[in-house]
Amino acid sequence: MEQVYAQPPDEQRKLRYLYRHSGIDIRYSVIPDYSREMHDWKFYPQTEGLEPFPSLETRMDWYRKHAPLLSVDAIRRCLEHGYRDSDITHLITVSCTGMSAPGLDLQLMEHLDLPRNIYRSSVNFMGCYAAIHALKMGDMICKSTPGTRVLIVCTELCTLHFQREATLDHMASGLLFADGAAAVLMTPDDSPGKGLYLDGFYAEVVPKGKSDMAWELSSSGFLMTLSGYVPELIGEDIEPLVARALQKTNWQKEEITHWCVHPGGKKILETIQKKLSLPPEELAPSYQVLRHFGNMSSPTILFVLKDMMHQLDYSHRNRFLGVAFGPGLTMETFMASSVSA
Repeated sequence: MEQVYAQPPDEQRKLRYLYRHSGIDIRYSVIPDYSREMHDWKFYPQTEGLEPFPSLETRMDWYRKHAPLLSVDAIRRCLEHGYRDSDITHLITVSCTGMSAPGLDLQLMEHLDLPRNIYRSSVNFMGCYAAIHALKMGDMICKSTPGTRVLIVCTELCTLHFQREATLDHMASGLLFADGAAAVLMTPDDSPGKGLYLDGFYAEVVPKGKSDMAWELSSSGFLMTLSGYVPELIGEDIEPLVARALQKTNWQKEEITHWCVHPGGKKILETIQKKLSLPPEELAPSYQVLRHFGNMSSPTILFVLKDMMHQLDYSHRNRFLGVAFGPGLTMETFMASSVSA
């Protein structure tokens, strides 16, 4: 970023400060250029001004090449616990960083050799909360259709959309977002094995924040607006949102054993922790995912959920409350409880 922005020394110091205080140590990208010298770049032009700057078409070409491969890797890890590709009856793909038709869903059908008559759907352009929206769709399918096996895969290649103008929005998104994929298998209640039972969902839109978090298409890629007011806006509404979500399932806040919070950024986690009066260890999995992967948009909360489930003691009653945020400003929640074998 320093090389591309070519800012004066005082502005470079500010950028380094933001990186040091981001809460992120490592991020991943399908673009190798970010960790190579200019003469080894594959995506960006080997010129100081990055001219000609990669077009939207170039970025979507990279998305079509890399998104299916990353998705298949996530799906393979998800299904290694005893299910086969042929068991899948429904496929839901989630992404806001690439668009085409035919799209990612058909590419995965070919890669996994899924039946041509498989039920498929796509959740596009919803941002960081889209995984919860997909879980809500999968929950409705499982409850209405016996014998289903709903596969959800969230894949985002956020780093394809780096922008060279040194605006606050571009710098914030450039130091926060990363690439990643996560997959979930959902089955009806009578399926054997350990897992989580989805008890309910609740969502709200905060209209006053619609201009503070936005995602727009442009000829040079997708443009992210990420205002510094977002943590404040979330802080104003998170407590009543959680109260209304718990009311829907007749749960009490004290009954929640696991808080699965989307790590949209360090400041967002700190604000939620303070507003909900949670001890620091309650959000440790969210901080860990942010530190090791950054914000990958839709897959991120599933990374947090996976870490929690791997450490779960299924001999005890466990109750989860998950929450994620995205454009709108949209706040989505899910409530889940543990199911033993």
